[in-house]
Amino acid sequence: MLKRVGVQEIFLPKKVPSDPTFRSASVDWSEDERLTIPKEDLALLNAADWYEEADPDAWRIANKHFQLVFFIVLNTHFFRSVLRHFDGAKVWRTYGLSDPPLSYARLLSLFGWRKEPSWSARGAGSLWFGQAYSHLADVEPAWLAERAIYLPAGLHDTEIQDDWIGSDRRIFFVCPDLAFNTYYQDVYRNFKRTFAGLPYVVAGAQPVRIPDNHVLGYVSSEQHRHNMRSFAAMYYHSSEPNHVHYHPFEAVRAGMPLVFMGGGLLDRLGGLELPGRCKTPEEARSKVERILAGDKRLIDQIRQSQAVLLDALKSEKCEPSWRAGIELILKRTAEERPEVLSSRKKRIAVILPVAYRGGSLRGAKLLAHAVAIGSRQFGSPVDVVFGHLDDPASYPDREFDDLPGHIERRAFHWRTMSQSEALRACAYAGTEAPLSRTTYAVPDDGINQFIDCDLWIFVSDRLQFPILPVRPHLLMVYDYVQRYVPIMNETANQRCIDRAHAAEAIMVTTEFTANDARQFAGLPARKVKKVPLLVPEFGATDGSARDEPTSSEYFIWTTNLALHKNHENALEALRLYYEEYDGRLECHVTGVDTDKLFKRNLPHLMAVRKIHRASTAVQTGLKTEGDLPDSVYRRKLRDAAFLWHPGLIDNGTFSVVEAASFGVPALSSDYPAMREIDRQFELGLTWSDPNDPADMASRLKQMETAQRSTPRSEVFARHSLDRSAGEYWQVIQEFL
Repeated sequence: MLKRVGVQEIFLPKKVPSDPTFRSASVDWSEDERLTIPKEDLALLNAADWYEEADPDAWRIANKHFQLVFFIVLNTHFFRSVLRHFDGAKVWRTYGLSDPPLSYARLLSLFGWRKEPSWSARGAGSLWFGQAYSHLADVEPAWLAERAIYLPAGLHDTEIQDDWIGSDRRIFFVCPDLAFNTYYQDVYRNFKRTFAGLPYVVAGAQPVRIPDNHVLGYVSSEQHRHNMRSFAAMYYHSSEPNHVHYHPFEAVRAGMPLVFMGGGLLDRLGGLELPGRCKTPEEARSKVERILAGDKRLIDQIRQSQAVLLDALKSEKCEPSWRAGIELILKRTAEERPEVLSSRKKRIAVILPVAYRGGSLRGAKLLAHAVAIGSRQFGSPVDVVFGHLDDPASYPDREFDDLPGHIERRAFHWRTMSQSEALRACAYAGTEAPLSRTTYAVPDDGINQFIDCDLWIFVSDRLQFPILPVRPHLLMVYDYVQRYVPIMNETANQRCIDRAHAAEAIMVTTEFTANDARQFAGLPARKVKKVPLLVPEFGATDGSARDEPTSSEYFIWTTNLALHKNHENALEALRLYYEEYDGRLECHVTGVDTDKLFKRNLPHLMAVRKIHRASTAVQTGLKTEGDLPDSVYRRKLRDAAFLWHPGLIDNGTFSVVEAASFGVPALSSDYPAMREIDRQFELGLTWSDPNDPADMASRLKQMETAQRSTPRSEVFARHSLDRSAGEYWQVIQEFL
């Protein structure tokens, strides 16, 4: 049909789903010969998996060479990918659903279970509902029905072959996938109940063998044509008003008598008055019995009249609607001028959802900076907005002295809304889809709730309520410590997992956390994006690293009060270090709330307080300094003998990288994420067992005099923000 209306260059995807029920895969490579696009572009298009989610490079080439894309929806992430990345007209090809109450809009919601919609009517301006039958949009919501275009289904060959013999006096019934498809299983049960005692065969592919002598299974094309000539009659079961299968038309074309149930789509195609139409199963059985008995009068009536079912499917009948439809699509697409809409500079919000400080705050600021740098490097500069809670105590202005001036900063508070309020908010924002949760949250900046941003990136999965789905969002997830340490109850854990599933994707910085995301949180691999660990540019990069080993009288333990920081074992190791190994270096504890280490009545800190009270040596050697300003911390780190990281398990800490950038060695607990960081930055860390205080103490003593090498400046240059930012942008641009 496309060629009849003037479209001559057509690309057909070659990779198709492996699901045996997928029946839209009859393609070959012949159309490639007619394409005038460069061979290297064609090779990339052929390598892409279009039914899952093609990468941005494939979409870039598609945009360069093609004006229209025709697609079906197998999953929501593909649907979102089409809407985001293809600039031309997007024609959703629809052939009707077998369940009349089910609409295509509702199907999207079912596909998006555990997620929330991130498409919008506004974003779908060049989306068309390419219905194969003119009434399919009648049950769709306005945002989809208003984009309906009639592109009728047809048959390439509608000539009556009329070589039917009918010598095999059995019913020919098509019913595939009987081993696992509940729809066809019900159809087959009803068929056997209606035609009990009559001879029949069942055609249709059966990927799993069926122990039923009536079932033919897969046959060759030649055998199928022979069957269409030989069997006495075809029975077609469906009375579905919005969908029809292909095989009834095959029977008509072959001249085989077709007995079918009324009330379905065949009625719309001319079947209302046909003698093969039946109102009840009893009537169908009666007509089939007459045919099997050789009732020539009925057979001739059915065969001579049923050709009308092919009329609406003839190419010459379909062509006017296709021509008008394609012309309208191209005209509207040109008028909407997506190139003008897409020329607006994009804006991305990097949002800290909780009052994080210390390393988490530093990492969020680095992420915001990386987004800005990466977008410029790839020629698509964006505006970046940094969002944090409106909490002056946690976020005094001095905390953002290192935030580049071109990054806007906004304070916000969380606003929750009921489902009904969320529905209205989504409608105002142009998002059209059912919402399944009772409560939603949106970051309220007092202006427009960050809706002026095209993408939200939350630097945590610790979100109390689902995010209002008015914008696509990503999560930066640093770890799943709760898999290893009981830091939260099951309800809180499930909440974190649900938030990750609802996001477009999550970003992680180690393979250790990527594995946890897939295995523990159950995220599909395509949603887990590994990006480099971002580290501040100071120390070796700004010439302030020390040149010689220091004679410092202290080492630094940077931590916080979280359970997985391993305080009890660390304090016991310090006691052994001072009392049994005659340790001479002071331990200076820094980090958020560490000045309250022996004051908080947290259950996991009780033993810590007990060790501290019982050991004069620990009281003398350990100094708690709390959360230091960055400038003070850097000076202190530069002059330290070494850095100590005794944590139990997490995504790794870049405090050891910061230390190395100043030429300061580090003693670290030995666990997978830290091993990754050690390899990435060639740190040469010294290791200790976080579960063995005696081993930790002996390693502390070793660090007093050990001369450890730290990375050369060129190693840090390879992992600079400028080098790493591009990898972040390559992930983020997929979701704009």
